[in-house]
Amino acid sequence: MQNQPSPDHQHADLIIKAGWIAPVAPETGALADHALVVRGDTIVDLLPTPLADQKWRADEVVELGNHLLIPGLVNAHTHAAMNLFRGLADDLPLMTWLQDHIWPAEAQWVSGDFVYQGTQLAITEMLRCGTTTFADMYFYSGDSIEAALDAGMRTVSFTPVLDFPTNFAQNADEYIRKTLDVHSKYRHQPLAHVGIGPHAPYTVSDEPLKEITTTASQLQMPVQIHLHETAFEVSQSLEERGMRPTQRLAELGFLNESVSCVHMTQINDIDIDILKQTGASVVHCPESNLKLASGFCPVASLLSEGVNLGLGTDGAASNNDLNIQGEMKSAAMLAKAVANDAAAVPAMAALRMATSGSAKALGIDELTGSIEAGKYADLQAVRMSELTQSPLYDPASQLVYTDSSRYTEYVWVAGKALLSRGELTSIDASQILEKTRQWQSKIQP
Repeated sequence: MQNQPSPDHQHADLIIKAGWIAPVAPETGALADHALVVRGDTIVDLLPTPLADQKWRADEVVELGNHLLIPGLVNAHTHAAMNLFRGLADDLPLMTWLQDHIWPAEAQWVSGDFVYQGTQLAITEMLRCGTTTFADMYFYSGDSIEAALDAGMRTVSFTPVLDFPTNFAQNADEYIRKTLDVHSKYRHQPLAHVGIGPHAPYTVSDEPLKEITTTASQLQMPVQIHLHETAFEVSQSLEERGMRPTQRLAELGFLNESVSCVHMTQINDIDIDILKQTGASVVHCPESNLKLASGFCPVASLLSEGVNLGLGTDGAASNNDLNIQGEMKSAAMLAKAVANDAAAVPAMAALRMATSGSAKALGIDELTGSIEAGKYADLQAVRMSELTQSPLYDPASQLVYTDSSRYTEYVWVAGKALLSRGELTSIDASQILEKTRQWQSKIQP
């Protein structure tokens, strides 16, 4: 739909008129009958639709009277290429799942081609669920970034670091060197943000952790680590080191505002106090934690203490989907049960975790995660007029507590539509499905 230019109007590239807009900015709920104005890749205005008509004209106007427009969701923890292992080893505890099934499969199959095609599969799924940014911790991170760039999606890539060899690197020094190579290659790419991903305290020794801390500080890189994922991890640390994993990392000077700690299911007041003092974030992965019986993250307690929380799906090999909209519902409902409080983690708190909270955990909250002038136009629009969403009293609450992901119709990243009227614009889903079936026949003939 074209608007005629007028000397009384400012020019924009895109105006989205929505029935409701939830900016996820502080103290802002859902706004009825508002318009969002985009110039280039950036949000420039948010205002009531009648005022937008008086002030702006655009090359493209999208009318979404029955939709809720929200920031694009930020999946703060995935292993995207592991979508090719979806369902390979279900119904097993974490260490059995890892040591007896996933690590051997990775040793046999993981390569640059595996990562590129597995990440393409993950991106296809995530875009359809309204995700515009994903954090990936996996090998061959350059291939994962290329898959994201080819699709036009934003990514924060954490190259893993371990003490032991894989078919990607032989030791911690080589993992770190390869991370720095990726950082050097993509540091000026606006859609790619590169960090370092030490796998876990039980797989990375003190000296590499110190080196990671120094390097990340010098290059202003985000850091992500699996932490306090299981009771065994904590008891092993107490037995071998006489301290909890968070205490060890704090003593090393590892924890700070650039670090996101994934899982955190086995924590107490000591751990929460360390998080508060250091400014580290927590990335909550409720469905993966439930499936692997890893434990419960005390989300309500963390929020009440001012700890920043993001939301992630983990990999599809342990979830088994990358639907961050569904993860919001799981996070909110599980938090209520853990806190024994039905008012704990209301819908807007869950939505903030999946958007601005995740963006802050990844160190990109100045760029994305909320609908504010000056931020990238990373957005999604969800149709809210279906029978399963009716009657509609509170659109944000309805988004979180009903399965609305199937009604995601538009997704924009940096102002570019990657999903339009429910159709992917930058990815050939049929080709990806065919390649996925080829990988399945190799992995499990």
